[in-house]
Amino acid sequence: MHLYNAWLPPVVAEETRREEESFAAVVRSVKDLWRRDDPDSVYSTLKWISVINIFVKAKSEVSPADVRELVEFGLDLFHSSQNKLHVQVRWGSVLVKLLMKHGKKLGLTIEWRPFYDCLTRTHFKRNTGPEGWRLRQRHFETVTSLTRSCRKFFPAGAAAEIWLEFRALMENPWHNSAFEGSGFVQLFLPVNSENQNYFTSCWIKECLDLWETLPNCQFWDIQWTSFLARCIKSCKAIDWEQFLPALFSRYLNMFEVPVSSGSGSYPFALEVPRNMKFLFSSKSGTPAKAIAKSIVYLLKPGSSAQEYFERLANLLEQYYHPSNGGRWTYSLERFLRYLVINFQKRLQHEQLNPDQNKEADIFLGKTERALFVKVLLKLIDRGQYSKNESLAETVAVATSVLSYVEPSLVLPFVASRFQLALETLTATHQLKSAVTSVAFAGRAIFLASTSAPQADDHNNSDALVDLIIISLSNALLGMDANDPPKTLATMQLIGSIFSNLAVVGDNDDGSSFLQSINFSEWLDEFFCRLFSLLQHLEQTSITNEVPQASISSGTFLVEDSPYYFCMLEILLGKLSKPLFDQSLRKISKFVNSNILPGATTEVGLLCCACVLSNPEEAAVHLIKPILTTILSSFEGTPISGFGGGRRFDASVSTKAALSPALETALEYHLKVLAIAISYGGSELLQFRDKLKEAIGSAFQAPSWKVNGAGNHVLRSLLGSLILYYPIDQFKSFCSEPGSSLMEEWLCSKINENEMNEKASLFPRWHVPTQNELSFASELLGVHFQSALDVLLSICQTEMHTEAGDEKEHLKVTLLRIYSSLQGVMSCLPDMRPSYKNKGTKDTDFNYSVIAGAVGSCIGSAEMRERAAQQIHVACKYLLKERSDDSILLILIIRVMDALGNFGSLEYEEWSSHIQAWKLESAAIIEPPCNFIISSHAKGKRRPRWALVDKAYMHNTWRSSQSSYHRFRTDSNISPPEHLVLLMEDLLDLSLHNYETVRSLAGRSLSKMLKRWPSLISKCVLTMSSNLQDPKAPEHVVLGSCAVLATQTILRHLTMDAVSFSAFIIGLLASSHHESLKVQKAITELFVKYNIHFSGISRSFFKSSGTNPEGPEFTELISQISSLGFDNTSLHWRYNLMANRVLLLLTLSSRSDSHLSSKILGQTAGHFLRNLKSQLPQSRILAISALNTLLQGTPHKISSQEQQQSEYPKENNNPSTEGILNEILMEDGFFSETLNSLSHVHIIADETSVTRGNQGESSFQSLADKAITFFYFDFLASWPRTPSWISFYGGDTFYSNFARIFKRLIQECGSPVLKALQNTLDEFSSAKERSKQCVAAEVMAGILHSDVGVLSEAWDEWMMNQLQKIMVASSVETIPDWAACIRYAVTGKGKYGTRIPLLRQRILDCLIVPLPQTMATNIVSKRYAFLSVALAEISPPRMPIAEVHYHHQLLEELLDNMSHSSAQVREAIGVTLSVLCSNLRLSAASVHSSPEKVEEEGGLMVGLLQKKDWAKLLTEGVSELAMNILSRNHSDSMEITGELTHENVSVNKEVKADIRRMETMFHFLISSLRSGRSSYLLDIIVGLLHPVISLQETSNKDLSTLAKTAFELLKWRALPRPFMESAVSVILSSVNDPNWRTRSACLAYLRVFMYRHTFTLSGVEKQEIWKCIEKLLVDNQVEVREHAAGVLAGLMKGGDEDLSRAFRDRSCTEAKLMLKKRKQRNSRSNQSIASIHGAVLALTASVLSVPYDMPSWLPDHVTLLAQFIGEPSPIKSTVTKAVAEFRRTHADTWNIHKDAFTEDQLEVLADTSSSSSYFA
Repeated sequence: MHLYNAWLPPVVAEETRREEESFAAVVRSVKDLWRRDDPDSVYSTLKWISVINIFVKAKSEVSPADVRELVEFGLDLFHSSQNKLHVQVRWGSVLVKLLMKHGKKLGLTIEWRPFYDCLTRTHFKRNTGPEGWRLRQRHFETVTSLTRSCRKFFPAGAAAEIWLEFRALMENPWHNSAFEGSGFVQLFLPVNSENQNYFTSCWIKECLDLWETLPNCQFWDIQWTSFLARCIKSCKAIDWEQFLPALFSRYLNMFEVPVSSGSGSYPFALEVPRNMKFLFSSKSGTPAKAIAKSIVYLLKPGSSAQEYFERLANLLEQYYHPSNGGRWTYSLERFLRYLVINFQKRLQHEQLNPDQNKEADIFLGKTERALFVKVLLKLIDRGQYSKNESLAETVAVATSVLSYVEPSLVLPFVASRFQLALETLTATHQLKSAVTSVAFAGRAIFLASTSAPQADDHNNSDALVDLIIISLSNALLGMDANDPPKTLATMQLIGSIFSNLAVVGDNDDGSSFLQSINFSEWLDEFFCRLFSLLQHLEQTSITNEVPQASISSGTFLVEDSPYYFCMLEILLGKLSKPLFDQSLRKISKFVNSNILPGATTEVGLLCCACVLSNPEEAAVHLIKPILTTILSSFEGTPISGFGGGRRFDASVSTKAALSPALETALEYHLKVLAIAISYGGSELLQFRDKLKEAIGSAFQAPSWKVNGAGNHVLRSLLGSLILYYPIDQFKSFCSEPGSSLMEEWLCSKINENEMNEKASLFPRWHVPTQNELSFASELLGVHFQSALDVLLSICQTEMHTEAGDEKEHLKVTLLRIYSSLQGVMSCLPDMRPSYKNKGTKDTDFNYSVIAGAVGSCIGSAEMRERAAQQIHVACKYLLKERSDDSILLILIIRVMDALGNFGSLEYEEWSSHIQAWKLESAAIIEPPCNFIISSHAKGKRRPRWALVDKAYMHNTWRSSQSSYHRFRTDSNISPPEHLVLLMEDLLDLSLHNYETVRSLAGRSLSKMLKRWPSLISKCVLTMSSNLQDPKAPEHVVLGSCAVLATQTILRHLTMDAVSFSAFIIGLLASSHHESLKVQKAITELFVKYNIHFSGISRSFFKSSGTNPEGPEFTELISQISSLGFDNTSLHWRYNLMANRVLLLLTLSSRSDSHLSSKILGQTAGHFLRNLKSQLPQSRILAISALNTLLQGTPHKISSQEQQQSEYPKENNNPSTEGILNEILMEDGFFSETLNSLSHVHIIADETSVTRGNQGESSFQSLADKAITFFYFDFLASWPRTPSWISFYGGDTFYSNFARIFKRLIQECGSPVLKALQNTLDEFSSAKERSKQCVAAEVMAGILHSDVGVLSEAWDEWMMNQLQKIMVASSVETIPDWAACIRYAVTGKGKYGTRIPLLRQRILDCLIVPLPQTMATNIVSKRYAFLSVALAEISPPRMPIAEVHYHHQLLEELLDNMSHSSAQVREAIGVTLSVLCSNLRLSAASVHSSPEKVEEEGGLMVGLLQKKDWAKLLTEGVSELAMNILSRNHSDSMEITGELTHENVSVNKEVKADIRRMETMFHFLISSLRSGRSSYLLDIIVGLLHPVISLQETSNKDLSTLAKTAFELLKWRALPRPFMESAVSVILSSVNDPNWRTRSACLAYLRVFMYRHTFTLSGVEKQEIWKCIEKLLVDNQVEVREHAAGVLAGLMKGGDEDLSRAFRDRSCTEAKLMLKKRKQRNSRSNQSIASIHGAVLALTASVLSVPYDMPSWLPDHVTLLAQFIGEPSPIKSTVTKAVAEFRRTHADTWNIHKDAFTEDQLEVLADTSSSSSYFA
């Protein structure tokens, strides 16, 4: 049994034993309900889902056999419920919970393919159903999480099948199917023990190579990192050592941080289609979680992973520093967080399973743990004072967890940081972080200081004790009303320290800690500070006329976190008797002598904590004096006579009121009393009469505030008397007598034996005595039953002459009833239900699904029923006589809610408490692995009081659920008749003209309907008729919309045909309401219905004979169709709504074959006509609709035979074709349609162009979008390949328009083609761009339609049309026509591998060279068309003809690289990058698959290897660059000179060189941006030197391109062997005679070293260091300074050995130089460059450690300062370096200055006048 269940109140705990039997009965019931032959029977199982959920959440003991049976049944039902998305969502989510909780006990085998089929059928097929996108989104989330839960049960061989299935999707990395494939591999591939043999080193190598094919794409990286992380964790047999350099290189480069002065994000990240991002989304949106998991599981004894991790941390640590924050901080914070979480999980697994021999050798030993923690401490140190709150919080939690693993490393760190924060006066925010760290590590500090210290550890132990004492005494200073964060951190610290102690103040104890602190004095000081804090608090909230549900809203102490009350409870609970008495005296004196209305709740909680700790004493010192004060204050005050107690006499009523001061004092004291007595229990019986008198007087007082306070007291008193709650919760119960200082903490996951051992720790519960129950009954009699009688008499007899008196009397009476109900909660039994079968007796009435009771039963069901009857009468009276009094109505709604929604009060209390638990502090959590005392648990340990609190809340939740589902599962039971009356009243109130009343009643009503679904139909019919009613006032319609929009009702519409019809007709017939508010509410309701739409009841499609109440389906369709036409009398939005409903109904009827064929054709025709609608929104919806409805099969040629004749195929739906043809052949149909569609294209200015494929958004509001937007539009995203160039189009080309024309041609064949010809001709030559856009879409649809007559049409007119378009001169339409070509050649099928019929002809048309005389924009247009066409070709599947084509085009492009026009050169560069990468990938796939080589013979290989075009491209580029540079230099030298013929020809040559180089740069930029660079790396490396050297030339365009390429190159990590080539290029560039080239080379080197730090060999690194060191003495000062900056950067996270050697060399050299200078006292022998070089070497060393103080730094910085006397630029270098050193070490100078000698400090002081920092 779970601890929370074992610790429930004894009565309830006993009842939980029946839950196993109860669960078995539930499983049987569910199984009986579903019949395979009746697909709709699945809906009847849904009512059991919430019941099954309850067993999971209640942590009930259930039989694994029953769970297994249920899971198998659930999976079967899930897979059988295709197209019932709502059913799959509900069952899927409950199966996930069952598998998570019980998975380890179930020996299941689950097949993977049904899940894949389910996903593809619903989310990856183009023809999706009508379901709303929100439902589909939830469906996808459910299926994917269910797949993840089932993955561990996939059978042997599944991994091989899954890889085989999805590997093919990734053969073309430049197609969206690759993203899909990676997503599916990540989702499905199992690494369970059955499949681990499949994963080998070769296989991992293949994965890494695949990963490499797409650089700089975060989506791709996340999928591979996540999957490999799972492999690393599970596949122990693989030797990961060989992959470490590649993996860590990847990990490092996935953190997008600014290296050197670069940007912090990839300049042109590869875009992933939004549906991929949406479907395979990562919760964190960063790969940090998977990277952390991989690193933790790569660690093992003897592995070099630890060393790699250390280097990674060295490189990243600087970005954790507060001054280096940015958008990367989030991913770094996640990284640290998950490193700690996974480390903890791994340690827990290893410590709890020590006997797994085969894995024992890879377990982490003490050394490995210490090394790992040491590295994490670096990151923690940097991030501790981060300005980013989540990072600061993560750091504190990490410190806490690690302090239990390696206390000897972590605790001294915590202590030193706390000391530092106390001393650092300039940064007060540091104290809060330091205090939080001590609070979180509090228990570890205690355990480390008390666990048997060794002799050498004694000082350490004393230091830890001192830390606690210092932090406790300083904590008192932290309580400050003006600094809430610090105050709360301080309270958390005090709570943390005292949670660890068993008892405070017992003199017998010999502990050094307790002896070294005088608790008596400390407590005096503590309370002094606390009282001062309370006196200075200011209440922030505004008081409300209606009493709040909570007692009072307090200040930050109560509102922001639960720390204040926890601290008081713990502190007072742990004090010994003398100390408690001392504290109680102080508190009593303070409470009784102060009135603090600004801190009512806080003072109340202080009293409550005293009562909890010692009720007997607190009753005497606190409750009694407060009661006395209250009663004496009431003496002699006027009374209203409304509060009961004596008969009301109207003649005596006076208008007297209380004075404001008295009113405030009484309200304050009553509220303090209310909170104080919350847990008083039987101690309150001694004040029985006084309490009755106080409550009575409060209700009699002529002040609403005092009445409200009285309400709180009554509620509190009733709860205190009859509810179950733990007592002595904070007292310590030591199970081991020896360990008296430290309290033992417990884990909730303990077995039966351990639980029996800990029996003494079981909580003691307050169980009401007979006296308490009789007192409670007496109170109920006075304030509930007699108040109800008074209420009835007020409503039935006119007892008041004045309206004001009646109102006050009603208010007070309702308030008394409400507080009574709130006090007793569900202790007052629920109303009895009525039975449909009259013979049934009430025998089973006490049956509960799960056990749970909030307190002892009091009163009877009759009391609740009678109350409901009387409240119903009162409600009718109020609605008739006082419908304008919102306070009375709100009160009566609250009373109804408490009466009718049994258990909802407990549920609300539980949920508000859960919110507080979400803030659960790490200070009261001890991780499962505790190496301080070598004790390891199955879960987190917590103090006993925290577990008792959780058990208490668990009981509260159980009591809210125990009878909630009692009646839902039995169809024989109907709602109680009194409840139906309340429901009707709430229905009336939810239509009230005050919004507050409407919303409150609506919430209460929806809770009622959720519990009693049989009441929903009536509610829907009423509300729908209100929408239709032309006379219905605004507020009635608003209320109706609010109720109809609830999830409960929207779900019900799926099952109930009558409700559905009423709802739809009501919505569509509500256009007569003119109010804007109403129209907005109706639109919102419709939008919500749309996005949650889950289908229609099958009974709707059956004949009307069986369903006489509602209209027949076909009638409803025709009714809606008539509204959907251009009906002038109807508002356009209603027209839109009618069309949308028509579409939903048509799609829903697809499953019904006898209806579908009739309706489908009519609806398709209807929407086809709507394309030329006058209403723009209707046109957009028509496009969505036609895309969904048109199947486009009859005239389409099959994929096997693409022949000229029309492929004979059975026509599925002749009626549809006939209807469509009839419409299409109407005169002028296409002309009108295209014209109206052109209006949808809004052509934005250049400045306001936004990306995305939804051009219509410009004039659509969000609501309209939700109605016209279809999940289908979102899913079928086009283009299917990445777009990275401006002329790729997309913004104004709508692929869904093109798809309609494609489908129409496929549906209707040649007549459409002929009818379109002339219109298309006219539109494609139109002047308006919007018309050309439509023409491009139509043309694209035609070209891609693959119907049989297409070949003839191509020869007849389409080829000419395309040629005309190519030579048309308009520039702005290039993107649209480029998109048209791209659409036309797009590969067919899901993965784009089938070739469209006309692709080859289109390509042949494009390759025909243009005449020389053509304008350059037409030439560039042709190349643009070619590049987009080539991008759509799938290289791995290229037929021989396409390879020929590529080579033919390649020759032309190579010849034209020096074209005179810049735009043509750009187009050629882009086309070349696509073409070359296609050829490379094609060659790679031919070599990788032997069957292809055999198939094509050697022909393909021969073709691909025919000519080494790569050589042609890169040959002589370095010489070209040198020519350009030398020419550039001579140009700048020749200011004047004669133009000779020779000069002109040289100029021509140089121009040609520059143009060729520009084209090469365009090629390079396009390759890097498009993600195609992996196959062109040799060419990219070949262009490295030109890019570096041409950054600064007189030709601005060339330099701009070089800089753009340079920025992109910085982000490209190179694999071997390309890295070696790059290194040699770099090393040669470093010695370039041009200093600008040397400087640019340094800039690249810095980033290059960072990107390749794990893959460069030691020799290569050494060579690079040497080259940079040489540049320190370069003759150009800029190069020298740049080299120093680069070296400083390299030393920050580079190779420690190289850094050390460099430091030593630079130090020796500088000393030698100083010595020589002093000896010779002359400067002639040494050049300035060599001295400057030595100084810069020192500067690099000093600046490489900006925030630390390693032992060598004082010598270096002092040595540097001694060069201050040198001439410029040396002097300025020294000054700047020392100033920077000062700035970065200023915060911690108090500590760091101890590392310097007096002489060194003096030297430093001399370098600058501002010596005060170093004084």
